[in-house]
Amino acid sequence: MERAAVFDVDGTLVDTNHLHVTTWWEALRQAGHQVPMHAVHRAIGLGSEDLVAHLLGDDRDKDRDAELSAAHKALYGQYFDRLPALRDAGRLLRRLDHDGWRVVLATSAGGAELSALRRAIDADDAIMATASADDVEEGKPAPEPVEHALELAGVPAENAVFVGDTVWDMQAGSRAGVRCVGVLCGGIPRADLEEAGARAIYDDPAHLLADLGDSFLA
Repeated sequence: MERAAVFDVDGTLVDTNHLHVTTWWEALRQAGHQVPMHAVHRAIGLGSEDLVAHLLGDDRDKDRDAELSAAHKALYGQYFDRLPALRDAGRLLRRLDHDGWRVVLATSAGGAELSALRRAIDADDAIMATASADDVEEGKPAPEPVEHALELAGVPAENAVFVGDTVWDMQAGSRAGVRCVGVLCGGIPRADLEEAGARAIYDDPAHLLADLGDSFLA
């Protein structure tokens, strides 16, 4: 029986959520928007267009959305050469690949950003495919990124597990019909992840790897 282990990347495998918070906050500040960092943090995991809409609302000047996204991309791009993988992220993916899981990434990142994230994880030999923002019309919390990841793996939803760190991840995975596992290393509270659909929660990739035999990824 083929099985798929689908992973979010930012905040799940690479410790980037607070870099995104800071660079989105600065991009918004430069454009004259005063958005508190805690609100930005809760929006991380959404695609750029959805994140701006979530934070600024429908009455914003939508003609400036692309400018905001470009400013964030430029600010965040300064960190591409030193993005820090979370502890044992690469080891976890290699272990799952060794155990027969088809490992697929499902992320709102694309292009140079995705390449930088994969360099940080340093486990390309274990990653079968990537469903990126470039491949789907709707990002999380819509199920499309997870569904596309399952298509790439050639595995039905009932044989898959999705690991992520945000409410948006858990909602996307649940809507796609897969079992959802949450990690706390992205900074989102346990209760919020559980309410959004997480069926198990771990501190980080190292914790999941240590408890792999008792997890949905056994």
